[in-house]
Amino acid sequence: MSSNSFLKQPKSVWAVAFACVIAFMGIGLVDPILKPIAEQLHASPSQVSLLFTSYMAVIGVAMLITGAVSSRIGAKRTLLIGLAIIVVFSALAGLSNSIGMIVAFRAGWGLGNALFIATALATIVNSASGSVAQAIILYEAALGVGIAAGPLVGGELGTISWRGPFFGVAVLMTIALAATAFLLPASPPAPRRTSIIEPLKALRHRSLATVAVTALLYNFGFFTLLAFTPFPLGMSARQIGLIFFGWGIGLALTSVFAAPRLQRRFGTLPVVMTSLLLFAADLALMGLYAHHPPVLAVGVIVAGLFLGVNNTLITEAVMAAAPVERGTASAAYSFVRFSGGAVAPWLAGKLGEEINVQIPFWVGAFAVLLAVGVLATGWKPLAHLRTPVVHSETEATALTAADA
Repeated sequence: MSSNSFLKQPKSVWAVAFACVIAFMGIGLVDPILKPIAEQLHASPSQVSLLFTSYMAVIGVAMLITGAVSSRIGAKRTLLIGLAIIVVFSALAGLSNSIGMIVAFRAGWGLGNALFIATALATIVNSASGSVAQAIILYEAALGVGIAAGPLVGGELGTISWRGPFFGVAVLMTIALAATAFLLPASPPAPRRTSIIEPLKALRHRSLATVAVTALLYNFGFFTLLAFTPFPLGMSARQIGLIFFGWGIGLALTSVFAAPRLQRRFGTLPVVMTSLLLFAADLALMGLYAHHPPVLAVGVIVAGLFLGVNNTLITEAVMAAAPVERGTASAAYSFVRFSGGAVAPWLAGKLGEEINVQIPFWVGAFAVLLAVGVLATGWKPLAHLRTPVVHSETEATALTAADA
């Protein structure tokens, strides 16, 4: 693949790719400012962690409607509505003066993100010049840059004010909205209208339900790491941003490069179960040394390596788990894991407040161990995922993108 031909994309593709970077930044953008928000608005860790809970819960539920919306009004309108919602609610969050208001506006932000992200990959693939593989790599590049840059940008803007990251997103998304509106050609509605209940029906397949519940439990550990760790770290917004920047870099690299190599050698299920066990061990060690910030910092960065492998391969397990369309399987999976996993940030904060800072990490580790047990119950139904297979890094990219 020529890098020159890869970079020669229509302006519309670069507009959507830029918007993708900003949208993915939202995943880790608030990590560095959780503690400053708590201090300045006199909120507890569990209250501040609701910024993740409201955001993820709305994304989970919205996954049931994104396909239905896009198939009726077309991809461009869906993208523009999603971007407009993000602009409005991120700005309102920055203007808020209470934790309750920020939590509510963060929920609105989640709706916009769901509408945008669910449509962006298909838009880039349909509009890009060159092969589908090149388009997917471009999307993956936006995903990696956004996940890694979110904590870094949040940390830098957070040194000015906790409001800074919210206003920063509003400004950048306004630019992305204008670019998408002017540069992306109109797209007609899909030939077949998607039903809201299709993802729910898909969960009747035991194999798909098994993987979805596995992801729900694993997300308890994942969001404990994201939403609670900034509190016992007790560092500045910039320092926390740098730590989670390292986490994002590790996640992006292993999702694309390590996951397909391990899969080729050992098979999807064995690698997923091993990465979950290693993540559980990492969380348990973080709990044991929760009063030692350097250990927590290393634990966060190391977790990114395991999470990158797991995110890619467990999404592949979803896509191959049931005889339904990929989009339907992905929506069903996202609904279960985000809606259920939304409880974890609040629960971690509550346990940290009322018991001690070690308990949230141990509960997260236990939930991840339960995820391994649930996945083991699908050993027979998911037998086709136990053997080594040859998949390309491009496929790993596509799966990571779908997972996002």
